[in-house]
Amino acid sequence: MTAEDVVRLFADETRVRVFAAVALGAGSAAEVAERTGLPAKDALLALRRLEEREVVAADGDGLAVAYDSFRRLAREAAGPRPAQDHGTGDERAETVLRTFLKDGRLVKLPAQWNRKMLVLRHVAERTFEPGREYAETEVNDRLRAWCEGGRLDHVTLRRYLVDLHHLHRSDGVYRRPADAPAGSR
Repeated sequence: MTAEDVVRLFADETRVRVFAAVALGAGSAAEVAERTGLPAKDALLALRRLEEREVVAADGDGLAVAYDSFRRLAREAAGPRPAQDHGTGDERAETVLRTFLKDGRLVKLPAQWNRKMLVLRHVAERTFEPGREYAETEVNDRLRAWCEGGRLDHVTLRRYLVDLHHLHRSDGVYRRPADAPAGSR
């Protein structure tokens, strides 16, 4: 089934009502008819059509929405995503960065130390010019952009960058060193 098939399937108001009843917990055809206010025959026909198209499934507990089918359709409709190139020239580094960075955002930090160092160095290199001084408010604004929608906040990210010497702090002024910290490559 394609995304267009799903649109056609839900173009019928009866099927939408039946689907909604199942999504809201109706566990049998009788419950679907009762909750939708549809004649039993209409509810049953719509339910069969939804089961045939694999958007509703009957399991041991009754009826349920087949969310796996929707996930599969969403992936198919989106098509293959081109691999993002972060410009490192190193395929292993690119694989790590693609895992933890999505659309210019930091999804989360890796648990493994070497990977964490790689991701943090990448963020520092893409965010701050070496030798230039930045006020804390500007550092926060730049790091917030990396954290939108992720699990990490800009304050924690800033702390990691300072602790790992990707940024130096003195009197509220931050500066990225001209050369990479030892052991970070």
